Amino acid sequence: MNGLKTTVLMVTLTLMLIAIGGILGGKTGMTLAFIIAFGMNFISYWFSDKIVLKMYKAQPVSQSDAPELYAMVRRLAQKAGLPMPKVYIIKKAQPNAFATGRNPANGAVAVTSGIMQILTREELEGVIAHELAHIKHRDILVGTIAATLAGAISYLAQMAQWAMIFGGRQDDDDGGSPIAAIVMMIVGPIAAMLVQMAISRSREYGADAAGARISGNPAYLSSALKKLHMASQKIPMDANPATSHMFIVNPLKGGWLLKLFSTHPPMEERIARLNSMRLMA
Repeated sequence: MNGLKTTVLMVTLTLMLIAIGGILGGKTGMTLAFIIAFGMNFISYWFSDKIVLKMYKAQPVSQSDAPELYAMVRRLAQKAGLPMPKVYIIKKAQPNAFATGRNPANGAVAVTSGIMQILTREELEGVIAHELAHIKHRDILVGTIAATLAGAISYLAQMAQWAMIFGGRQDDDDGGSPIAAIVMMIVGPIAAMLVQMAISRSREYGADAAGARISGNPAYLSSALKKLHMASQKIPMDANPATSHMFIVNPLKGGWLLKLFSTHPPMEERIARLNSMRLMA
C-alpha cells in the first residue's frame, strides 16, 4: 500500500512540474522545467550521499574504530539481505540517525555520537534496522527525487515571479494566462511541499514496519523512538531543513506549525503502529 501511495504521489509531483512549467511559460516553460528537473536529479542521484555526509561532517568508521556498532550493522545487513553499508558517526549531541546512498550497493548508515549514549543495544538495533529498511526499499532515492521535483517547482515559481516583476508577461498562446500563472506561483510550491511531505511520511511508516521485522522485535524501535523524540526536543541540532526528512526523528525544534508541515509522521502514530505489530506477533 505504501509503495502504491508513493508511486501515485511521485506521478503527481511530476505532472505538477509539467503543468506549472506550461502555465508559467507555455512550451518554453515546459522545456525549461524538464531541463531543471533533469539537471537537479542528475546531481542528486550521483552526489547527494556525499553532499549530506560532508554537510554533517560524518566520519567513516571501520571495525577497529567502533567494533560493536560495525558488527551490529553487518549482522543486521546480512539479516536484511543487503551488502554491508558504510558506517559513519556524526559528532552531534542530539541522538539521531539517517541512511543515504542511491542504491543498496552504495548504502551508508550514519549515527550521531549522542544516540550511542542514550540507547540500549536492543534499541540501537531497532534504529539501525529502520535505516537499513530505507536502503532496502531505495527510499533515499525516492526521497531525493521527490525533494528535487518539489525544489524545481519552487524554483520555477520564483523565476516566474522575478520575470513578472522586471519584465512582465503577455497573455499569448505560448505563455497562457497571467492570472493562472500568479495562482500557480502561490499554490504550486505549497502543493509540492505537501506532496513531498506525504511521500516522506509514507516511507517512514514503511521503514518502521520493515525495520521491526529485521530486528526481530517491534519493541526495540518503539522504545528507541520514545527516547529519541524526547531528546530531540531538549537537545538542539544545527540541521539543514532540506535534509531533515532523512533523519529517523525530526532534528528541528518548533511549535505546532512545524509539526503541521513536518516530513515525519506523528510520533504517537508511529509508536502505536509498532505496538500493534507486537500484539499481532
